[in-house]
Amino acid sequence: MISRRARRWVLWIAGAALVAVAAVIGGTFVYIHFISGPAPAQLSLKSPASSAGGSTAGGGAAAGSTASTGAASTPLTGTWRVASGSVVGYRVKEVLFGQDNIAVGRTGDITGQLTIGGTTVTAGSFTVQMATITSDASQRDAQFRGRIMDTAAYPTGTLVLTRPIPLTPLPAAGVIRTYTAAGRLTLHGHPRQVTFPLSAERAGARIEISGAIPVLFADWDIPNPSFGSVITTQNHGVLEFLLKFDRA
Repeated sequence: MISRRARRWVLWIAGAALVAVAAVIGGTFVYIHFISGPAPAQLSLKSPASSAGGSTAGGGAAAGSTASTGAASTPLTGTWRVASGSVVGYRVKEVLFGQDNIAVGRTGDITGQLTIGGTTVTAGSFTVQMATITSDASQRDAQFRGRIMDTAAYPTGTLVLTRPIPLTPLPAAGVIRTYTAAGRLTLHGHPRQVTFPLSAERAGARIEISGAIPVLFADWDIPNPSFGSVITTQNHGVLEFLLKFDRA
């Protein structure tokens, strides 16, 4: 028989454990929803003229003949290099102590270039220094650099276009158009073929492009970011980018 005093101790310990769990969950809720705030919006192009666009490659110019005329006045032929203000990162849905959250990590440590001949992107690539990607949580970043992406062994991630992208008809400056791109994405030391939509805009003297590529972790032999029962994630995430190019 368990004594009355022993039962009280069991009940006290159980109650204390429940209070601790409630405090952790409540604290996590407060941190995610009131301190950390919502996750950054997905990287994308934003232009006052974008509402006039919405066309895709192979369709008519977003602003009619005016767009074609305006585009033709500024040749794009040549080499364009990744410039300041470019951002690449990841977006993954996670559950932290029972609370839904979106983990976002980003970096501006990017190099790369585009080559355009006439009205066709003939080549393109960019490289990211993976260890420079950071989020709003140092513990998550340590896991990312170590167990998940092993940036010491695989310091870079790369995307190389594997087929040309026709741009005809060229849009006018400030008009966003969407194209389909194909490339070889190398993450965690594993190259994989990907096809994805990207948006492009001529912004003054620059070319800006944005896009998002779904990443199923197993395809690149990336360990699932889940950490025991404390943090669980989906088995996939998104690589997103906003690249700004200046003429080389």
